[in-house]
Amino acid sequence: MKKINAILFVCLGNICRSPLAEGIARDLAQKRGMDLKIDSAGTSGWHIGESPDSRSIEVAKNNGIDISYLKGRKVNAYNDDSFDLIVAMDRQNYQDLLRFFSKDKVVLMGDYGLEGRDIPDPYHYRDLEGFKKIYEMLYLAINRLYDEISECN
Repeated sequence: MKKINAILFVCLGNICRSPLAEGIARDLAQKRGMDLKIDSAGTSGWHIGESPDSRSIEVAKNNGIDISYLKGRKVNAYNDDSFDLIVAMDRQNYQDLLRFFSKDKVVLMGDYGLEGRDIPDPYHYRDLEGFKKIYEMLYLAINRLYDEISECN
């Protein structure tokens, strides 16, 4: 892995997984003393300007992280030079991102400690439990990602 200064986390709508990943990533970067630009976006434009899903906000808050101020954005608002690493939540996001970014910058979140599994979209989950599982997956994967970044930076 090359030196990483800026990371973009991407899911479909930028209201569930990627804002949660952004919040976790910012929190862990601060705790680890890592100076990183961290942002999130969605591959669709369905939720531009909207706050994260209330269940993502609640799960983050229960873990001491505030993501309530984040607003949904679409990935094509960014250019290829803005980020060193683009992290897709699932394989469909990964394929969609290859339209905007060079392949050497795009990775799958599940490749970091999750044996390549997709981070499932919890949007249609009925309760908070699914969001808690997503939080746990993201927390583990982002820690593993940061371990690799620390070795290269």
